[in-house]
Amino acid sequence: MVTTGRSDGTALGLTGQPLLYFTSVFVSLGVFLFGYDQGVMSGIITGPYFKGYFNNPSRAQLGTMVAILEVGAFFSSLVVGRVGDIIGRRKTILFGAIIFVIGGALQTFSSGILSMIFGRIIAGLGVGALSTIVPVYQSEISPPHNRGKLACIEFTGNVVGYASSVWVDYACSFIESDYSWRTPLFMQCVMGFLLAVGSLIISESPRWLLDNDHDEEGIRVLANLHGGGDTTNEKARQEFREIKLNVLLTRQEGERSYSEMWRRYTRRLIIAMSSQAFAQLNGINVISYYAPLVFEQAGWVGRDAILMTGINGIVYVVSTIPPWYLVDRWGRRPILLSGASIMVVALSAISGFMYLNTPRTPGLVVISVIIYNAFFGYSWGPIPWLYPPEILPLSIRAKGASLSTATNWAFNWLVGELTPVLQEWIKWRLYLVHAFFCACSFVLVYFVYPETKGVQLEEMDSIFNDEYIPAESSGREALLPQARSPSRSAIADNHLEPPVLDNDGKRHRLPGKENWFIRMFSRGKNNDYRRLEAGNED
Repeated sequence: MVTTGRSDGTALGLTGQPLLYFTSVFVSLGVFLFGYDQGVMSGIITGPYFKGYFNNPSRAQLGTMVAILEVGAFFSSLVVGRVGDIIGRRKTILFGAIIFVIGGALQTFSSGILSMIFGRIIAGLGVGALSTIVPVYQSEISPPHNRGKLACIEFTGNVVGYASSVWVDYACSFIESDYSWRTPLFMQCVMGFLLAVGSLIISESPRWLLDNDHDEEGIRVLANLHGGGDTTNEKARQEFREIKLNVLLTRQEGERSYSEMWRRYTRRLIIAMSSQAFAQLNGINVISYYAPLVFEQAGWVGRDAILMTGINGIVYVVSTIPPWYLVDRWGRRPILLSGASIMVVALSAISGFMYLNTPRTPGLVVISVIIYNAFFGYSWGPIPWLYPPEILPLSIRAKGASLSTATNWAFNWLVGELTPVLQEWIKWRLYLVHAFFCACSFVLVYFVYPETKGVQLEEMDSIFNDEYIPAESSGREALLPQARSPSRSAIADNHLEPPVLDNDGKRHRLPGKENWFIRMFSRGKNNDYRRLEAGNED
């Protein structure tokens, strides 16, 4: 077998469920970094050494230092979809991790506000890339019956990152020097390095491989994921046929431009982008970025505010575990609807207790924040990262995920920038604003969002009723049997047979299986992989 850029996962010695779960947990480091970077600033901005080093920055300056990360993330998330289509999901994860390490180092050795801001922007470029491509990669390696569970495990990695940053901040608050804030920032570099190393051994997405005609590598990855490493396994080969059929039919549609994507998949894109927008407008980053300030506003002071944030972080992590088992049983809609309902009540309670300002307010606010965070972690935390790559077709999945993630970062920046100012300006009323957005998200889900539980990625067209309808038959379409729209029956399975590889990686042509159809549609690219049409010679 050609060994350049091997990406089938066999280097791990794992196949089937162990390989699937190992890969899911490991790529969760990508969203771990996202969560860690969200939370790490919340604890250090209240520390005396940080304030002293940066000459007691104003609320507006703090907001800029915290939220500027989203500017870098916004721009990188817009372009990383195209990058991921060109170089693959795995290499995109590698480069995102490397960029993140550089940004973390610049923050760690910052000498002033401007250098800190620059480091945050660079780290944001890495975070934007990882937060876009990791959910796409996760959806493309997951089988439909537990795709939701694996995506929720991925989100748990995000929240573990957030909670870890808070406890690192708390532990380092006992350090009587500038290392009290430099050490938590340096930990970003350690986690980013581990992800970069791991990206060299995980499998490439089989759907990306087949979309780029790396068919031998694709069937090997599918065999490792679904067939115990056996490329003759019928389940793996059937998965190959379905993915390849979808690829060939998609190619008939021509160039996958942004304008064409918006014209044809408007509803899908609106759902993908709105889910990410409301994940921010529902108020989570008021807590994630500024929890110590929220608790100080409620009456907790100094290190006690960070401690309360750490306790809240533990509950937040635990709350992300039930969706592992519920998302593929209950479905996506019930979880989003129930979460939005409880979050309205919790945010309203926070506002009310702060308005009353009684001796019991600090304790009641902590309880309300914990309830809010728990139900966000169970609902609007994981599902908006699952939905976009799940509902978008392969031809635009990376581009569409880029737009949805860019939406997340745009609103992430907006909330992060305005929160410290609004906390001074409208005080307790701020939490009523986010309660209102939670109510709006309930209405949107109820009337617009479809249920996607257990649906194969290649079958999402049937939910949205936007299947491709070809123009008058000519050229390539003339090769297909007459039908209103292409379907599985439009191309016989014997045109979609995957290669059979022996133990040495050599391909054997199945008897009687001609591949003229795939040759007709294959892209004429030179690459290090032998494509399906490449004969059986080495």
